Amino acid sequence: MSVLNRVRVIAVFASAIILLSFGSVLLNLSSDSETFYVGISYCGQSVEEAKLLIDRVKDYTNLFVLQSGPLQLDPDTINEIVDYAVSSGMYFMVFFGTQNQAYLESWLKTGEGQWGDRFLGVYYGDEPAGKMLDSRVVINKTIIKDTGVLSVTRSDGSSVHYFVDGSVILITNGTIIEYEPNGEIRMYRFPDRMPSIDPSNSTEGPTNQMSQPVKGSVDPSQVESYEDLWDSHPFPTYESITNFFINDRQSKLGYLHKNSIKAFTSDYGLYWFDYKAGYDVVLAQFGWNHTLAQDIALARGAARLQNKPWGTIITWKYNEPPYLDGGPEIYNQMRTAYEAGAEYVVIFNYAEDMEGPYGTLQEEHFAALERFWNEVVQSSAVKHGSVKAETVLVLPENYGWGMRRLDDKIWGLWEADEKSEQIWKLLHELIQEYGFTLDIVYDDPSYPITNNYKQIYYWNQTID
Repeated sequence: MSVLNRVRVIAVFASAIILLSFGSVLLNLSSDSETFYVGISYCGQSVEEAKLLIDRVKDYTNLFVLQSGPLQLDPDTINEIVDYAVSSGMYFMVFFGTQNQAYLESWLKTGEGQWGDRFLGVYYGDEPAGKMLDSRVVINKTIIKDTGVLSVTRSDGSSVHYFVDGSVILITNGTIIEYEPNGEIRMYRFPDRMPSIDPSNSTEGPTNQMSQPVKGSVDPSQVESYEDLWDSHPFPTYESITNFFINDRQSKLGYLHKNSIKAFTSDYGLYWFDYKAGYDVVLAQFGWNHTLAQDIALARGAARLQNKPWGTIITWKYNEPPYLDGGPEIYNQMRTAYEAGAEYVVIFNYAEDMEGPYGTLQEEHFAALERFWNEVVQSSAVKHGSVKAETVLVLPENYGWGMRRLDDKIWGLWEADEKSEQIWKLLHELIQEYGFTLDIVYDDPSYPITNNYKQIYYWNQTID
């Protein structure tokens, strides 16, 4: 990436944090731990459409997930929809973004105690660990993590930008100094003013109003060294960013736990750390052409050692219509999750260009749900949790590697390291041998592995 494109990436950051107000609402709601929950999500904002969807599935599902961003701000509409779901015999959970705690508190006050155990909890924030891998995260007023870069604003107004490939950019006094890991240093001065950046297009070249930089020679003794910049990195180790993620998320979930409300989320990676951060249930996202056995191994392993339930939300396979996998394939995914011990199965139902009364759900998906309900959930012939893991792969402590591909990022801050290739090879050998009877966990003294599995493989060993 050229220095100009790096500057464009850096310039989209804004140091903005939404401060949440905290109050107190006392609710003590719990769910029936013996119930298996299967259902669909609704992401729209129409009461009529929500009721139509509930009527369509109420005879063969028992869970309605109100996963609507706009409705977070409309408690009356939320209540009308969830009241209808409860009257139709369904359990429910409601989505709120963690930045909207004040709205969450306000909504809870409107329905205090009226739903009993039909209210399972709050789907609070989406993909928290996945966002650490791939997206923008505001650490605090001076530190922002974005895709491939961590940006720090210093007290003197200068800024340092740490890229995942190990390069660093220092911006100070109208000068850009670019450091490469091999020791090369380049300096750019903008004679008129710093670049004018279009945040909506951070990958293209400079805008017409941008002053062209003048490249200058660098006397290393006259600038900060690469080593000194890295020594000031706010997260120099995997442990440091792990601790930030856990502590930050625990503080966000504190309100729910204080009031005995279960915290749900869905994610596509690093489930172990979602649980460590305080989530009571993580719905692993099936889809995206991920390896199903790997997702189950990661989700079930994290839940098992941390003594939590787990589930799945079946999401997109494609980034364009029809989005979801076919009905027979989704049926097989739901049944596999059920037999592997999941306690929740949800089908995600959203796309910006949805047409028809039921969103992305087609007749084949409704047929799959009905078949799953009749042939699996309501049948004694299929045993819940019958496919058990007796073998486990143990990953290094705090090793937040996405594991979706060999070159995946570690916590979104580092490229894959020397451990990644070794783990990747062993992982696929174990999946090939053990399939859905494999779990994946982390080496963590808080959660001992001994006596939980018959066969233990550590990341740095080989299969005999």
